[in-house]
Amino acid sequence: MQRNKNTVGMVGLGIMGSAMSVNLQKAGFSVAGSDPRASQRRILKDKLTAVTARNAELLGHSPLLITSLPSAQALFDVADELAEAVMASKAPKKASKIIVAETSTLTLEDKQEARRRFEKAGIEMLDCPLSGTGAQAVHRDLTVFASGSQAAIKSFMPIFKGFSKTQFNVGEFGNGIKTKWVANLLVAIHNISTAEALLFANKLGLDMSTIVDVLADGAGSSRMLQIRGPMMVSRNWRPATMRVGIWKKDMTIIQSAIQALDVPAPLFQAGLPIYAAAMSLGMEADDTAAVYEVLEKMSKPGKTNQSPKKRVRKQEKS
Repeated sequence: MQRNKNTVGMVGLGIMGSAMSVNLQKAGFSVAGSDPRASQRRILKDKLTAVTARNAELLGHSPLLITSLPSAQALFDVADELAEAVMASKAPKKASKIIVAETSTLTLEDKQEARRRFEKAGIEMLDCPLSGTGAQAVHRDLTVFASGSQAAIKSFMPIFKGFSKTQFNVGEFGNGIKTKWVANLLVAIHNISTAEALLFANKLGLDMSTIVDVLADGAGSSRMLQIRGPMMVSRNWRPATMRVGIWKKDMTIIQSAIQALDVPAPLFQAGLPIYAAAMSLGMEADDTAAVYEVLEKMSKPGKTNQSPKKRVRKQEKS
């Protein structure tokens, strides 16, 4: 297939990747997507230009690829596959340079290792994590934290604008994921504060059908109140826009960075047991709005004399 500047490849068609792909297609791009899951390929088959199980096939569509993957190992596997395909090909030396914009939330060390694997085949990698939930991705309400080569970022900007609301060039490679950690620290806190406030409102007997709208424009509002507040009011954790199980990975990465830098983070630390409790209650596949249910369980009659810390430990052992 002949390449052109309006084509792009998407490696990973999960919650985020599928939403980004569909929005790019709607924005006028020709999108080729890859995913190992047949179920995801069936869902996207009629919405994208091409869908395949083989990541290397995307190279025939576009030299500009985006990766949206669940783990470091998944990224390493993709890097090895693409690098091997490029080194085995007989493409002319003047062919367009292949650039990969990596959007996953991983450790800096994992991003750097993936970058090394891509470089073996002359593939350039950008570190471009996203701020926003799966629901926000559907509505192009995402922020891109792009880092790496300035020229490569410039070449990707039209694509970023096709699936996101705002785009920032945050500097050298690695600054993207560092910015994402800071953003996710705030999300972790605001998600629990939203659950805490709405449970308080419920206990006060306020009208829960209007409480989110009433609070949304006030001084205490947050994007988590606006986005996850309605889910908490309706007590509906599916479909997940960010699964608790995946969020645990992100929290672990942030926790490691905080400890390494000896940064005091009392609010973030206080929220860790709440997310751990959600995991122990079997909510791995639920949206992180499910922390509302965790707080509900803590507030049951006869258990209010226990501290949250003790109660979470009890749940973890069950």
